[in-house]
Amino acid sequence: MPRRSRPFRLVLGLLVSIVAPFAARAAETPRAKHVIIVSFDQAAPANIARAEMPVFKQMATEGALTWEAFTIVPSLTLPSHVSMLTGVGIQKHQILWNEWEPTRPLRTPTIFHLARAAGLSTAMVAAKTKFKTFEQAGGLDLFLIPENSRAPGVAAAAAEVIRTRAPRLLFVHFADPDVTGHQYGVDSPEKMAALADCDAALRTLRDAVAAAGLGDSSVFILTADHGGHDRPPAEIAERVRRNLPAQPGTHGSAETADVVIPWVVWGRGVKPSFVVTTPVVQYDTAATALWLLGLPVPESFWGRPVTSAFK
Repeated sequence: MPRRSRPFRLVLGLLVSIVAPFAARAAETPRAKHVIIVSFDQAAPANIARAEMPVFKQMATEGALTWEAFTIVPSLTLPSHVSMLTGVGIQKHQILWNEWEPTRPLRTPTIFHLARAAGLSTAMVAAKTKFKTFEQAGGLDLFLIPENSRAPGVAAAAAEVIRTRAPRLLFVHFADPDVTGHQYGVDSPEKMAALADCDAALRTLRDAVAAAGLGDSSVFILTADHGGHDRPPAEIAERVRRNLPAQPGTHGSAETADVVIPWVVWGRGVKPSFVVTTPVVQYDTAATALWLLGLPVPESFWGRPVTSAFK
């Protein structure tokens, strides 16, 4: 990772000094000791409904859920995850691109900054290089892209992090549905198989939490960055004519198929078998994670905790 310039370090230090007072006022008793956010890349509710995902569906049935949460527009992986983890929209965080741009760092504080300023441990295990955006921004005690970035490899790495570090705030990203969705189509058998692999990986995470003795003190948040849709045949043919990859699956628009995402919470204090009827937007995940950890949600956040999902 390139060395940060002195101006960048000064700006980030100023941002952390601004948000630290909010984190310092953490509640004495958090609602959950550990929060695990799991993002399934390009996992629309309709995809999950079709896929063999018994663990996800069990957690959705047992916990609180909405199948009608919404991501941001443009519905792209990096901007969406930045909103998920900063609590603000793209107009505020200004991450408009979808690859790691080391010369254009994220300057908006994340929930990792807020958690660590309050003395809580943080970690991220991701499957795509673009998530180095968060490593560069700081706030993470551990950042890892496993050599095996498929769902089993990511889950194994995250399980080891849980076993050895038990971070108070952990983010895990599974890329497989997005990779296969682009290559074969958003409803393809290959993508359904990728979602099934992610479900097995989710079981690995849940088993690791239980084995570490954290089951009674943890909350899982299961969600996605965006959905997807298939390109019209004429558009695919034009891409092939221009010697571009066909990539039948795509996303990024404001279409319903692209922007509707699942949002599930499961674990300590969650209302059982509860359907969330209040609107849930991508940046509400950040606010909910802070609220669960007993940290005040900054007034600058666009997101708000989904308190109706909890007892």
